[in-house]
Amino acid sequence: MAEFADLESQDGVRMTWNVFPGTKQEATSCVIPTACIYTPLKPVPNVPVLPYGPLRCRICRSILNPFSVVDYVANIWICPFCYQRNHFPQHYSSISRATSCSELYSQYTTDRVESSPDTGPTVPPVFLFVLDTCIIEEELGYLKSALAQAIELLPEKSLVGLITFGTYVQVHELGFGQMPKSYVFKGSKEITKDQILEQMNFFVQKPRPPVGVIAGTRDGLSAESIARFLLPASECEFVLISFLEELQKDPWPVPADERASRCTSTALSIAASLLGVCVPGSGARIMAFIGGPSTEGAGSIVSKNLSEPIRSHKDLDKGSASLYSKAVKFYEGLSKQLVHQGHVLDLFACALDQVGLSELKVAVERSGGIVVLAESFGHSVFKDSFRRIFQSSDYDLGLSFNGIFEVNCSKDVKVQGIIGPCASLEKKGPLCSETVVGQGKTCAWKMCGLDKKTSLCIMFEIAKKDDPDAIGQPASNQFYFQFLTYYQHNDGNMRIRATTLCRKWVAGPGSIQDLLDGFDQEAAAAVMARLVSFNMESEADFDPIRWLDRSLIRVCSKFGDYQKDNPSSFSLSPRLSIFPQFIFHLRRSQFVQVSNNSPDETAYYRMMLNRENVANSVVMIQPLLISYSLQSAPEPVLLDVTAIAADRILLLDSYFTVVVFHGLTIAQWRNHGYQNEAEHQAFAQFLQAPRDDADVIIKERFPVPRLVICDQYGSQARFLLAKLNPSVTYNSDYPPPGGDIIFTDDVSFHVFLDHLQRLAVQ
Repeated sequence: MAEFADLESQDGVRMTWNVFPGTKQEATSCVIPTACIYTPLKPVPNVPVLPYGPLRCRICRSILNPFSVVDYVANIWICPFCYQRNHFPQHYSSISRATSCSELYSQYTTDRVESSPDTGPTVPPVFLFVLDTCIIEEELGYLKSALAQAIELLPEKSLVGLITFGTYVQVHELGFGQMPKSYVFKGSKEITKDQILEQMNFFVQKPRPPVGVIAGTRDGLSAESIARFLLPASECEFVLISFLEELQKDPWPVPADERASRCTSTALSIAASLLGVCVPGSGARIMAFIGGPSTEGAGSIVSKNLSEPIRSHKDLDKGSASLYSKAVKFYEGLSKQLVHQGHVLDLFACALDQVGLSELKVAVERSGGIVVLAESFGHSVFKDSFRRIFQSSDYDLGLSFNGIFEVNCSKDVKVQGIIGPCASLEKKGPLCSETVVGQGKTCAWKMCGLDKKTSLCIMFEIAKKDDPDAIGQPASNQFYFQFLTYYQHNDGNMRIRATTLCRKWVAGPGSIQDLLDGFDQEAAAAVMARLVSFNMESEADFDPIRWLDRSLIRVCSKFGDYQKDNPSSFSLSPRLSIFPQFIFHLRRSQFVQVSNNSPDETAYYRMMLNRENVANSVVMIQPLLISYSLQSAPEPVLLDVTAIAADRILLLDSYFTVVVFHGLTIAQWRNHGYQNEAEHQAFAQFLQAPRDDADVIIKERFPVPRLVICDQYGSQARFLLAKLNPSVTYNSDYPPPGGDIIFTDDVSFHVFLDHLQRLAVQ
């Protein structure tokens, strides 16, 4: 699969089928959907930034690209999507075959040309911090410390605001530095934009306009009134840090048999309305720090009575979580408001209990927000992740704002939708399929927030009619895609990125080998994972295990090599041989097996899956296991319980957790302190090697994964054992000496493969 990874490094795209089935019927029989996972802002070396706007087709609005046919004599270019003949403007008059423009260079065939037209003054990003004060003093101290560090790292020109909430919501006036001043709102009441304008005295110095929408300076607000709540970081750093030092836990008493009165939804609604009033359309982020479940307002997830447990997956399945639907409906409305305003909701949920991430998921995901889930504000998962958002380094996130993503493709391909961090702009057209998957029935999507790793899963439908005579014609077996991303760069300038791709059709009896040659197993696994997660959330009686098994059986039956009704004759092409492993581990993953996780954890895992690229998605589905031995160099090993040995160290990377697992003998030597003796320096280096490799993984990943150091037969060994193939269980006759067994009734991969072969050949 190295060639597909090379293509991704060149254009940020991984497709399930790099050669497309030639007809709709053949695409259906291929089972795996025709889809791609695209990373719009993936760093690509040597991409030119053009100082002028893009040149567009008059009909389909696609951008000039290397696949355009150019008539240098007539000064005309022909669009490969709609075949429209377009004249070059005056400033292109000097182009020729010898002096072509950057958009037509062949080395950018499947690459991005980034255009940065002059769009006027740059707009600084806005960060509005929303702090939960219904947490214990120790947690509040951790949170204040993390925020104080972040404030020092903020870009000087960025605007900063602060809201705290508990029983009441307080909007702090940072522009009044003489003494602390805030506007207080009751947590159980819904607050509208008009009430915010009225109660926060936005029109004290200037009369309010009699009619029209009031938002921003262009609609009647004075810059002075906005600057009371949103100040440049360089001007309010001292005021903010002083305020944080004096910030106290929510003062309202909490009875011993009740939960704290926490109005999360009201605080987020006020934050969104405040940004909508002050900076509509600008790049702005609401950064919410939540330490417990919401018990007040329209988005509450549980009552204050401690005797009532927080909803579980069983409660959601039975429909007995009475507050769930109301909260989800509220956050759907909030997500529409955020998307309309172009603003992002980031969520940092740090608590041992659930905080309502399952309900908040729709608002965070559709606005393109960041989510971090940790046990405490003092945990390294939160502290290191939060610091990385603002640090400038080789691994900076490259936060961008206010994006719009558009798809254009040849007439025989339609777009079913996108699964990922975006929201539909409801721009209908001939490219829109009647079948909807994710955010569909549109060819344009809003991406309020995106970064270097944000990835979208675009689902396609083959609309090509059965026409065997046309398949063989050279002019008809190629088709094109163009992905356009408009966004506000983190330097404040607006930019456009265009990626144009060419693929080909194949059809007929001899097309199976061509299809296999273009099949990307890793991309297919990532797409199937997103699709099964989406179906589990959107379909009431969906059976994910049955759906995955039937899909895999049909794929193996179509592309496998076998004699009918003879399982021993079954074999798969190397292009497809790893795919059954991916499906086996996907069936056992946290995306499908939700019973061991809370609704918040499941929502978190799926949100991360839906925004990550193929490489990271594959690690989530089938973790990477590396073995360290004193006799040999580190090497990847099968994700199987037989990899455990008393004289080995194992490093497991499951994306969310990095585990360093010491075999029994190694742990005993370490406990005796052999690594501290001069004659055992080799052992000390051996112990340190997996830690160093784990640090490399942690350093480049966001959110920062949890690091677990454990020993064989220790309590935390469960983090490793839960991910391994149970080839040796308590039912096995001969457990390996020095190894381990797994106490489970789950089938092993060998049994799974036997069943697959038997069913595929029928």
